[in-house]
Amino acid sequence: MKLSQQLLVVWIGVGIASALPGRLPADEVDIQVVVDLLAESDKEFRAVAFDQIRNAFPGAATTKQFAALLPTLPAETQVGFLSALADRGDQVAAPAVRALLGSSTDDSVRVAAVKALGSLGDASDLPALYPLALGSAESVRQAARRSLVVLPGTEPSAAMAEMLSDADAALGVLLIETLTERRARETVPSILAVAVGDDPEVREAAMQALAGLATESDVAGMVQGVLKAEPGGERAAAERAVMRVCQKDDPEADAAKPLLEALDGLTSQQRLVLLPTVGRVGGPAALRVIEEAVRSDDAAQQAAGFKALFNWPDASIAFRLLELARTESQPQRRREALRALIRVAPLPGEESEQFRLDLLRTAMAMCEHDEDRLRVIERAKAVRAIETLRYVARYFDEPAFREKACLTVVELAHQSGLRESHRDEFHQALDRVIAISQDATVIDRAKRYKKGETWVRPKSS
Repeated sequence: MKLSQQLLVVWIGVGIASALPGRLPADEVDIQVVVDLLAESDKEFRAVAFDQIRNAFPGAATTKQFAALLPTLPAETQVGFLSALADRGDQVAAPAVRALLGSSTDDSVRVAAVKALGSLGDASDLPALYPLALGSAESVRQAARRSLVVLPGTEPSAAMAEMLSDADAALGVLLIETLTERRARETVPSILAVAVGDDPEVREAAMQALAGLATESDVAGMVQGVLKAEPGGERAAAERAVMRVCQKDDPEADAAKPLLEALDGLTSQQRLVLLPTVGRVGGPAALRVIEEAVRSDDAAQQAAGFKALFNWPDASIAFRLLELARTESQPQRRREALRALIRVAPLPGEESEQFRLDLLRTAMAMCEHDEDRLRVIERAKAVRAIETLRYVARYFDEPAFREKACLTVVELAHQSGLRESHRDEFHQALDRVIAISQDATVIDRAKRYKKGETWVRPKSS
């Protein structure tokens, strides 16, 4: 007899047994059969039991009966049982799950228990989940982090936000990352508070979170985060967070408006520090403020104004950058203008791809350092046109630029529509890449694209 037939016989027997005089009530008989199936060595029998736990016998009382079985089961069965209880979604099973998590030494059971708490737990489980999310085996750690994100209700988010002010760096970052994934916008005030704290790791995590959670009304608070950030990488990241908030809502609006309004109540020195942030946001109002600083007789104002120009987010000031790269009296400033031009020239906008490529060619002709020439070749990948392939391919024969040219060619080939529209030219270029590149990943990509296959970019990229 097939297994499916055996199971059918079992369930028919259950129905008959429950109807006989003097027998247990039907629900108790059915639950006992579930218990008997859990004891079976065959996984298919246990799978039927798990399915019944998930979908049959509704009610808190029955959930309690099932949950009471947890400590009596072998580890392998506990894993499936915990998953089934989690899918029931009845929080009365949570105490049994917590008890098993505290007593079990089996990693697979602990992972399953932690996952179940994500569905069945509440804010009271946070103290148990935090250390698991910060330590433990990798599988337990990842399960705990996920459960922190999916714990139901708003109470867990409120409890996490309340803990932020007293948390150490590791816990603070964990709390901020979790609140971000929970999309807990109501906790923005608490995140703003730690964005100006003393720990740089927490500050950076807070500003990154605010980039996704904050709105224009929070820009004034984020400005304080920029001022608190250490110059260099931390401040640049904080500036980009403000930029994202300013640019996220109405694309037709002047994005810098909330930032410029936030600057009104600041000291002249603070405004000077924030001028490069204004440049990152861009827009007509921002440009007027920045050009005024560039024209200033004060050296610090002028330097901040130029830095703001070089931070500009799009190609709308490409000709201004080109002018500075040609005429600015200070060599370093000329080079910074050129680098800014190389960065923005290929960005999508109203101009044609040919125009954007011509801007890059112009920038290449002005380069005095190979480092900047390599930047041009790398940025060319953003201009998705056959003319770009033809332009970049000429650098195959120059050893200093060969590898960067190969990478840009495979990036262009990644666009299947462009590649298939110019199949012969791309295949010829990809053959050269395969022959001359020293990068195994680039060669593999070239071979895949020649065969019409796809390539998935690693997440870290």
